[in-house]
Amino acid sequence: MSKKKDTFMNMVISLFVITIISGFSLGYVNQLTEQPIKDAKVAKKTNAIKLVLPAFDNNPVEDVVLIKAENVKDSVEVYPGFSNNEFVGAAVIGSSEKGFSGLVKLMIGFKASGEIQNIEVLEQKETPGLGTKMKDEKFLQQFRDKNPSTYNLKVKKDGGEVDALTGATISTRAFTEATQMAYDEFMKNNESLKTPKN
Repeated sequence: MSKKKDTFMNMVISLFVITIISGFSLGYVNQLTEQPIKDAKVAKKTNAIKLVLPAFDNNPVEDVVLIKAENVKDSVEVYPGFSNNEFVGAAVIGSSEKGFSGLVKLMIGFKASGEIQNIEVLEQKETPGLGTKMKDEKFLQQFRDKNPSTYNLKVKKDGGEVDALTGATISTRAFTEATQMAYDEFMKNNESLKTPKN
């Protein structure tokens, strides 16, 4: 009987030690990777800003403006761009939960005059070969240099001017909704964005 008790106690102690070591190891690994993950996210945003804004010489990531919007859970991130202290445009993160597979998140660059400079897809989980084509040049080029005040950001099927992705109308609707939301926030806050922070 005493031998069974010893074996049971040894197993309990062994499991306890393994659990403690595993917990500390996971905590240590998490601590090691936390900063590189944050840095990678900032780098991704910085690269997207460079792709969507006209030429700028400030640091838009440091000058970010967070705007509380009605239809958005979190604040909308707006990255103003300046060249020689003159406002050249802003990169706005637009999103829609109405994609075929959920969230579609975009970085839309607007010129100071309101035209779309460029769009970069930040996140999407759409169907490979269909909705994922929203990243393709052929699809994106129809938005460049268009001003949403005169260009109807709806798919043609819904009375707009946007050619939908073949077999991915729902994904296209989410894309255009995110773009329209970003434009609306850009225009609502346009005047306050035109002054450099420093």
